[in-house]
Amino acid sequence: MYINDVHINFYILAVLLGIAVGQLTDWMIRRLEADKPAFCKGFLKEMKNDAHPNFFLMTLTPIIYIFLLYVYGINNGGILENLGLIKFVLIVPILLAVFKIDYDHQIIPNRLNLTLFELGLVFTILYGFNNVMISVDRILGLVVGGGIFLLITLLGGFIAGKEAMGLGDVKLMCGLGLLFGFANTLIICFVAFLIGAVMSILLLATKKKKTNEYIPFGPFIILATFIVIFVPSNILVTILLNIFTLGMINR
Repeated sequence: MYINDVHINFYILAVLLGIAVGQLTDWMIRRLEADKPAFCKGFLKEMKNDAHPNFFLMTLTPIIYIFLLYVYGINNGGILENLGLIKFVLIVPILLAVFKIDYDHQIIPNRLNLTLFELGLVFTILYGFNNVMISVDRILGLVVGGGIFLLITLLGGFIAGKEAMGLGDVKLMCGLGLLFGFANTLIICFVAFLIGAVMSILLLATKKKKTNEYIPFGPFIILATFIVIFVPSNILVTILLNIFTLGMINR
């Protein structure tokens, strides 16, 4: 039986992998929140002895993996032809960890940002085997993603006298820029700003946050990243153009 040209057995494997990765993500989050290394010698034994099933992550992660498999499928050309799917499978637990930790503690651990950056470098090199221009595009993504957020951070410090954006967000966008490339990184930025504006207004209107309270931006970046992963870029560009130009420009 096939679903969107992918055999049902692959979906079953995606569910099983997602359950395992979901629990592993919970372990990683708890370790990083305690300021301990996520993975160390003998961590599997430690994780077994300190098992606390996180049913939310063990449900959410398989669902994400199923959608990834449905949207991107499996190509017959080998690893290089399936880099997109492999890349997203690897970064999902990191994105979920960034969302949870930044939401709870208003900080993005350097280890998570560095891992995203390292994966970005690996995939930039691998993409280069198919087309060197793809690698160039990934480097431009790093520059534009990190550059935009660094500029906002510097301007915020200069104008308001305080951080408008944390350096963790800048590092996060550098890693995502390498993974997503120039155009998609720009889309992530605009979608994140849009989500951030809407959510900030709602939080202030419902008085869950005060005007002088810090609202972490990392979760908005993560939500925008997942939207870019699953929604075609041409659809997102059309929506963004209609929103930011008040419908004056149609694409």
